[in-house]
Order: sequence, then C-alpha cells, then structure tokens
Amino acid sequence: MSLHYLPPVKPSAIALGTIFNHGVELAVLSPLFGQTYQRAKLANTKEEFIRSQEASGAAVAWGTSLVGSALQAYGVGALINATGTLSYKGAAYLGSLIFLATSAPTYLNQLFTEKRAVDTIAVSAVAKVVETLGLSVFLTWWGTRTNPFDA
Repeated sequence: MSLHYLPPVKPSAIALGTIFNHGVELAVLSPLFGQTYQRAKLANTKEEFIRSQEASGAAVAWGTSLVGSALQAYGVGALINATGTLSYKGAAYLGSLIFLATSAPTYLNQLFTEKRAVDTIAVSAVAKVVETLGLSVFLTWWGTRTNPFDA
C-alpha cells in the first residue's frame, strides 16, 4: 500500500485535534480516574498501587484514549481535505455525518433495545457530538491543509 493514497494533514492540526479530543475523552473518563486517585491515596505504598488493577486499567484507558484521539483527528482532517471543506457550515455538516455514521446507531440501540437510562445516553451522545462536530469545526478553523494553495 502506498502512502500517496492517504491525504496529507498539517501536523499541528493533528496535534491540536488530539488535544481537543483527548480533553473531551478525559471529561468522560474522569469518574474512572477519580476512583483510581482515591485508591492511590488509600494504598499503603506507591509500589502497591502501581501493581494494582486500578492503576493498570487507568493507564490503558488513558493510552488508548490518546491514540484514538490522534487517529480521529487525522481522519477528520483527512476528510476535510478530501472533501474540500472550507466553511464552518460545511465542517458542521461533515461532523454531523461522521456522528450519524459512527455513533447514532449505538445510541439508538442503547435507548430502544437495551433500555438504558436516557440521561446517561444523553451525556455520552453530547460528548460524541463534541468529538465529531466540534472537532471538524475546530480543525476547519485551525486549518488542515499542508499547502493552503492546493485546493
């Protein structure tokens, strides 16, 4: 596979998009990290906590969130470039389509099939909308093209 098929995205856009998305993910994962912090304070020694299940679970959640945020930032930036999106309105449409394609089926399933609580679904859905629609508008504002004169 040649890398020429992958659209170039400005590295600073990937870095800032990663920070943007990772911040949203950390807001969603903060209860997990809060519980882990409380367990760390209760542990007798630092070594005991480091070997604990909570510490490894939190580290894995943080690492996968960071990598996933970077991949999502690149993917959204590449879609912005590939579609030629230049306006905030176009970015909002693109982000909405990304949300509908990737997350809406999950939330409908949770709501109607699994009968989960509406408030927990709503919090997760709002976070995902910020991740998709917010990220696409943010990256459009920042700019994703490596050479802006290449339309």
